[in-house]
Amino acid sequence: MSNLLNVDQNSFGSEVLQSATPVLVDFWAPWCGPCRMIEPIVDKIAAAYQGRLKVVKLNTDDNVSIAGKYEVSGIPCLILFKSGEPVDRIVGYVPEKQLTGAIEKHLAPAA
Repeated sequence: MSNLLNVDQNSFGSEVLQSATPVLVDFWAPWCGPCRMIEPIVDKIAAAYQGRLKVVKLNTDDNVSIAGKYEVSGIPCLILFKSGEPVDRIVGYVPEKQLTGAIEKHLAPAA
């Protein structure tokens, strides 16, 4: 099981929309096989980008309204938020290199 912060409809605003740091939200569900497959990659990215990117998980079964607001129709769905706005989205299982490439184009270079 992941060590990432789990957000819900009560904490989504403060943890994601009001974050000064870009946030990658992993929309997932416990019954989703591809979600479990991508989880180690998401955990690795959270560790690799610590301080530059916040990574959180949102259970779509428990937070249907948020999943609906961001038109999440297939999971896993990873949405990158910057300044409270979604700027990129990846749906389905993807290799780590593809995911890091999508993230890199939205982050400032490492110091």
